[in-house]
Amino acid sequence: MPYYGWWLPANFSTHGAAIDRLIVVIHIFMAVLFIGWFTFFVYLLFRFRQRPGQTAQHHVHHFKLPTYLEVGVLVFEVILLVAFSFPIWNLYRQQPLDESKAMHVRVIAEQFAWNVQYPGRDRQFGRRDPKLVTPENPIGLDKDDPLAKDDITTINQLHVPVHTPVIVDLSSKDVIHSFSLPIMRVKQDVIPGQSIKVWFEATGVCDSEITCAQLCGLGHYRMKGYLTVETKEKFDSWYAEQEKEKAAS
Repeated sequence: MPYYGWWLPANFSTHGAAIDRLIVVIHIFMAVLFIGWFTFFVYLLFRFRQRPGQTAQHHVHHFKLPTYLEVGVLVFEVILLVAFSFPIWNLYRQQPLDESKAMHVRVIAEQFAWNVQYPGRDRQFGRRDPKLVTPENPIGLDKDDPLAKDDITTINQLHVPVHTPVIVDLSSKDVIHSFSLPIMRVKQDVIPGQSIKVWFEATGVCDSEITCAQLCGLGHYRMKGYLTVETKEKFDSWYAEQEKEKAAS
């Protein structure tokens, strides 16, 4: 994929920049800790090496510098949590302020595919029943439900318009999966028996993979879907095609 290289994946999400800054700060912090402790370790190896005519001293010489350094590390970690991590997490977990302008979809995971349900023009999801699940109806959509008449379903294909908040209801039919969109900075475990919301808003047109970031069985490696972010016009055209195919079936 052109969005992946030696550094972080390309960011196409409105909240991705804040997450990337936090990742960079943490990496710099860990690099400083690594260099500092490694330098101290090498110094100790040299300073207390075995030498002729010298014997080991068994009483401890206390000095306060390590304590000060450990307290400094602790304070910095608290600052990372309070000033960086918590605000970003709170922003990410909140729903869009105006849900009326957001697109709402359901993604139902299974071994080994991503099933996507669009609520149709009425913006209301049709009823699902596990008893109705078949190879032709993988999400168990009740086709006798009036609300389900205009619902669109796809397998491993998630199309969304650019510059539009997208709310995704995640659920699983079998085991724990993990819904991962790296270029949208989205990763969320999908738990059987639970409906978990995530959301994102794309800042540009792009294509990417939907991957499962949780080992979910022997076919985990092939549980791959596709995210397509397109202009509003192209999305409407694609959606109209899906409606025609549904009406013809």
